[in-house]
Amino acid sequence: MLTMEMLEDARLALRGIARLTPLDPARGLGKNVYIKAENLQLTGAFKLRGAYNKIRSLSPDDAARGVIACSAGNHAQGIAWSATKLGIKSIICMPAGAPISKVEATRGYGAEVVLVPGVYDDAAREAERLTAEHGYTFAHPFNDPLVIAGQGTIGLEILEQLPDVEQIVVPIGGGGLISGIAFAVKHLKPSCRIIGVQAAGAASMYISRHSGKPTELRSVATIADGIAVKKPGDLTFELCQRYVDEIVTVGEDEIASAILALMEGQKTVAEGAGATPVAACMFGKVDTSEKKTVCVVSGGNVDVTTLSRVITKGLSKSGRLVELTTKVTDKPGSLLQLIHLVSQSGANILTINHSREDRDSEVGACIVSLVLETRNSDHVAAIKLALTDAGYPLLHNS
Repeated sequence: MLTMEMLEDARLALRGIARLTPLDPARGLGKNVYIKAENLQLTGAFKLRGAYNKIRSLSPDDAARGVIACSAGNHAQGIAWSATKLGIKSIICMPAGAPISKVEATRGYGAEVVLVPGVYDDAAREAERLTAEHGYTFAHPFNDPLVIAGQGTIGLEILEQLPDVEQIVVPIGGGGLISGIAFAVKHLKPSCRIIGVQAAGAASMYISRHSGKPTELRSVATIADGIAVKKPGDLTFELCQRYVDEIVTVGEDEIASAILALMEGQKTVAEGAGATPVAACMFGKVDTSEKKTVCVVSGGNVDVTTLSRVITKGLSKSGRLVELTTKVTDKPGSLLQLIHLVSQSGANILTINHSREDRDSEVGACIVSLVLETRNSDHVAAIKLALTDAGYPLLHNS
């Protein structure tokens, strides 16, 4: 169902529509690591490629009836932008919990948005119902050869931008992105490894691969909302089984740390899904010591409030932020002595809470909680050692 001719046709159709996104070295992540910045694509994510390729292929009759899609946000925006560009009506079913920024952006691109309680799979069922009722064309976000062909143009670009690439690390939700990239790359450079990355809380393709068939999860939970898919498609599963060399998973703290690393090191904003390949490289899930490695940062549409929480989590994971709780004697000067010790350690106190009423404290003692800005995990360990050596017990510390 998918051919190289379809990918080349998609690339021609996307010329002048999709941006040729940069592929730059990421020295802070390793000497062999590069970033393919699809977060700088129009609409903020790679999804525009597959969406436009699907919609521009509609017959005049199908175009007149309109197109419908379901999405957590990025496919929605790609469909909305593409449909408006081509003068076609679009209806988007989105999970009610999708980031507000993505919902509003989808409306801003001209789509009618239908919010559905639940996750992506619930939105998909509602889209199928509306399709049957109104005769819309359903634009699947990943299990469609035209969509996959559009996403596969990223693979063609990577091979042109970095011909000696040896492995490509790609996020996986439903599998459309990695299917297209893997199909393109394995046909043109079979020696290049393709590695997929999923959030541990939404590892449907990882589990399906090990069970040997598309497997539906009971639930998904991850900050990487763009890849929070309960079940991969049958087409994408088949392509992943054939062309993807390995699939790994990353945790929530690892994803948060990767978002922070991209902001500080690359001066770029990635959403949770887009940061998963970087997380896999940062935390040893993918070996980049010997192979030239491209991380596909698939999108940058992250809600500002979510970003704030992610930064805090990322700082904690990397030892840049720590909360410590201890006891001090309830007498004049005790708190000052503690503060002086922390100051000597080189940490910066962000907040401090001093309580006599805590139920864990004895009469004559107070509980003190501090949030400290620190340099790294070694610095945190040194502060803890200094406190305990000075007779301050650590309680409920992180």
